[in-house]
Amino acid sequence: MRRLLFALLLCVAVGDACAAVRIKDITSLRGDRDNQLIGYGLVVGLSGTGDTLRNVPFTEQAIKAMLDRMGLNVRGGDLRNRNVAAVIVTGDLPSGMDVGSRLDVTISSLGDATSLMGGTLLLTQLSGTDGLVYAGAQGAVSVTGFDVAGQAQTLSQGVPTAGQIPNGAIIERDVPAPPDQIRMVLELKNPDDTTAVRIVDAINAYSLERFHRRSAFEMSGRTVELMRPVELSATRFMAELGELPVEPDTVARVVIDSRTGTVVIGQDVQISTVAVTHGTLSVRVTETPTASQPGAFSQGKTVQLDRTQIDAQQDGGQVAIVGGSSLRALVNGLNRIGVKPSGIIAILQAIKTAGALQADLVVQ
Repeated sequence: MRRLLFALLLCVAVGDACAAVRIKDITSLRGDRDNQLIGYGLVVGLSGTGDTLRNVPFTEQAIKAMLDRMGLNVRGGDLRNRNVAAVIVTGDLPSGMDVGSRLDVTISSLGDATSLMGGTLLLTQLSGTDGLVYAGAQGAVSVTGFDVAGQAQTLSQGVPTAGQIPNGAIIERDVPAPPDQIRMVLELKNPDDTTAVRIVDAINAYSLERFHRRSAFEMSGRTVELMRPVELSATRFMAELGELPVEPDTVARVVIDSRTGTVVIGQDVQISTVAVTHGTLSVRVTETPTASQPGAFSQGKTVQLDRTQIDAQQDGGQVAIVGGSSLRALVNGLNRIGVKPSGIIAILQAIKTAGALQADLVVQ
């Protein structure tokens, strides 16, 4: 109750901080991270949509090695079944999970299988970056995509060669959680000096009210050092601090994706006042060939006469004043020109070249 009341008072004191985010959403405790796992396995039970063993030799080798371990000798024969697919199994293992816990895994086809729908993953060992086996995965593969082909039409949705097995892996080796130490370090997910200082101020304001001392110190724009009170556990201490609201700050940045025409403009982006004109030149070429027939009883031949019509049209061209100290003013200025996203991308790139865009321009 005291923590919630303090957060409410802090929101009232800083005004717009009520729309801020929690500290737990923009930071992570150093050492408390996920560990990536990977393994190679086989999916069986497919309805003729598996790998072509003649084209994917490693699938046939894996099948023979598996059957050999089960006491079946098929080394001298050639397999021709299409109900098996070689797959790569991946998953993320959070730290602190105990042996016997379950986690989700993702299944992705490695050969030329057309669909994993209806398949079952055989027991697959999942290893970490150190080469040790941390989990084993097995179970029915859940695939959301499908691919249906007929004589004259093909219908596909999603990706049928990838799927998931919810709770399909069982942990066999645990990853220790970060030790419960007095000194703790928070790492910002989006490093920024201003955000780090705001986090420190919010934690210290709460710490002075709660513990009558400061608990946070900014180390850099990426990390914040915490000194945990000895009377509290690390879990309770992080639970209390994680709910404190902070308004994060970001560098002024404009992100452009020219392939999809997406333009994302940060809140702090500013444009010095400039005059902008934007026009598009459209050229249309129309070919209307005609046939020239020879006269009656003549020895001539029918020939094709080429007729080409070229039309050029240029739209736009009006000059508009663009500039503003706020995101709303900037957007209103660009809207006054009345151009499409492709035109806005060209305008922003030209404004950046002119030195009037006071932000980082990221082109993807």
